Amino acid sequence: MFVLGVDPGLSRCGYGCVARRGGELRAVAAGVVRTDPALPLAERLAELQGEIAALLDELRPVAVAVERVFFQVNVRTAMSVGQASGVILAAAAAAGCTVVEYTPNEVKQAVAGYGAAPKQQVQRMVQTVLGLADRPEPADAADALALALCHHATAPVRERLAGVAR
Repeated sequence: MFVLGVDPGLSRCGYGCVARRGGELRAVAAGVVRTDPALPLAERLAELQGEIAALLDELRPVAVAVERVFFQVNVRTAMSVGQASGVILAAAAAAGCTVVEYTPNEVKQAVAGYGAAPKQQVQRMVQTVLGLADRPEPADAADALALALCHHATAPVRERLAGVAR
């Protein structure tokens, strides 16, 4: 199963694709999509949508795990992250992927075993679980890989619960 994790942002949008073959998890791709802050908002969102659509087409994930905009002190930042998130959710749905959102605490709990784990601990766990030589950088890509790992960890439970609800 291929899962694309996305840490939404308008200036920097992290992505990380994790594949499971048997019981083994491995990183397939990770990076950051950047948009130019000097461009108008609509052009930046269109550029982000195009880059995400290209990633979806290239990687062909079964599911896309997106960080839910849970809380932001800065309203302006929250708005731009929300707009970027909407573009990503729509692109993933249009590509036929299962789309799931996770809060930062859910991701930390699934990856590090503690919902208030610091970023460095999450990065170390991502490195360990995926057998990477170094901690994944930049932080946006590491967060996206953590989102993909979170979905790999919780998808079986979600599927069982969905079957029970039917």
